[in-house]
Amino acid sequence: MERSRVGLLLLTLCLLLTEVTGRNPTCHFIWELQRAELECHNQLEKQSLEPPGCGGLWDNISCWAPAAVGEEVTLSCPPALTHLFGRHGTFSRNCTEAGWSDIYPSISTVCWSSDNKPNKLLFYSVVKTLYTLGHSLSIIALITSTFTLCLIRRLHCTRNYIHVNLFVSFILRAVAVLVKDSVIFSQNQNTDCSTQPSLVGCKVSLVMFNYFIMANFFWLLVEGLYLQTLLLVTYSYTHLAVYLTIGWGLPSVFLVIWIFCRMYLEDTDCWERNDIPTPRRVINWPIMASVIYHPYPSPETTLL
Repeated sequence: MERSRVGLLLLTLCLLLTEVTGRNPTCHFIWELQRAELECHNQLEKQSLEPPGCGGLWDNISCWAPAAVGEEVTLSCPPALTHLFGRHGTFSRNCTEAGWSDIYPSISTVCWSSDNKPNKLLFYSVVKTLYTLGHSLSIIALITSTFTLCLIRRLHCTRNYIHVNLFVSFILRAVAVLVKDSVIFSQNQNTDCSTQPSLVGCKVSLVMFNYFIMANFFWLLVEGLYLQTLLLVTYSYTHLAVYLTIGWGLPSVFLVIWIFCRMYLEDTDCWERNDIPTPRRVINWPIMASVIYHPYPSPETTLL
């Protein structure tokens, strides 16, 4: 039983460490540039008095602050390029009497990467196809099992009601994954970014995605609690409403807290980035607690 607990905990950690991203990479790059441009213009507007020499400017990729003649300004690779290519470097410009000099070394040399990784892209494509197929087959099997338990009256009991809710949580979790991929991601890398989903729809898809993941783990907890009740407390009866509250109600509480954390701590883009750990912990820690607390009957109790 201890091995089962450790294995389930490791599986949970692997699932929780999976990053949730929410934008087409090309469009995300463009939106990051647009945000950087807006921040640059706001910073330059605050500097009412510019020193004699070179005025501040936005060159479509970096923000250059005003500089005096003879001053050298050095910048790091913009975050948009760093997130896209993963390269870190610096480039400079001199302020001369004729204005800004050319950038040296060139940004393409320092921050750009021309490495093509077709094998990696193919691998991701195959993995996406496989898990899409797996989720689809899982949905079909779970729907069949759910209808079977619901239609046969002789199978109606608290135990099977819990099974049905667990099956439904698995179905909704799989559907949430497929919907998230279809709404957020685009198969065509040359797609027009103006046709990408709005931030509202993007955030809603991630909210539902996180809720159904939490509900799925909490219904696994309910299964364990019900089994423990049958084996350890023979004459005790727990109403189904209590299990429904644990399975569907508790995740909604943590989800509301996560939404407020996102709104006030990290309301950026599609809520897909996790630069601040607090919102992520609101989702992950309750899931880990449900796995750690998950009651496993001992061999001695099982024999009884």
